[in-house]
Amino acid sequence: MNKGKKLYEGKAKIIYDTKEKGLAIQHFKDDATAFNNKKKATVEGKGVLNNRISEHILSNLNQAGIKTHLVKRLNMREQLIKLVEIIPIEVIVRNIATGSLTKRLGVTDGTILEKPLLEFCYKKDELDDPLIAKEHIFAFNWATKDEIQTIEEMTFRINDFMSGMFRGVGIKLVDFKLEFGRIWEGDKKEVILADEISPDTCRLWDVKSERKLDKDRFRKDLGNIIQAYQEVARRLGIVPETTNVSEVNFKKPTSINIKKK
Repeated sequence: MNKGKKLYEGKAKIIYDTKEKGLAIQHFKDDATAFNNKKKATVEGKGVLNNRISEHILSNLNQAGIKTHLVKRLNMREQLIKLVEIIPIEVIVRNIATGSLTKRLGVTDGTILEKPLLEFCYKKDELDDPLIAKEHIFAFNWATKDEIQTIEEMTFRINDFMSGMFRGVGIKLVDFKLEFGRIWEGDKKEVILADEISPDTCRLWDVKSERKLDKDRFRKDLGNIIQAYQEVARRLGIVPETTNVSEVNFKKPTSINIKKK
């Protein structure tokens, strides 16, 4: 499918128009950023891995009855997606206390939370994506009460699914970020999962060693960034044992059997 004009370029992806109504092409870049673009680098092959990992997760979420913007993967770096109106809210799910939560509240790093903690941030880079309450969302009409209820229900289902998926391959799902968008079919509006799910948007720790397998390796200058992302892909059964991303012959998405709720 041919790409049209560039619709949007973010820190890690570019969205292009297509000739198909309601569809777009999402291109994964190799750019690595942290602290709202204050720290930047290029990590060769990261976009390829994030494309494939996100495709794997979103494909399985679709099959589990959780609607996402993913239509299909087109090539090593691009996906065909549904064009959505992004809701300007980042949804953060925390299963283990770490990062900004421990800094804000003085909680011991690594504390396992009794139940998942859900937080909202206003999606605005120039404001450093500030933490907000639901009352802010409703006061400024960023989303309706029905939309937030749908988002919360979907988010907890996604957390259940992903926690089990990663636990099955020896990885702790510490926390992660989600974004949602609106699509229309005639007069009917629907909220679906958008953006990506990858080591860029999740904190992932090895179950035994608690070795970090995510973007914290870039944030904290731990090194071996691409090797950590490759490890996640290998454990999920996406790529074979290889260290050269450019030579990877990707398999088709594999399904994870879970009961639909």
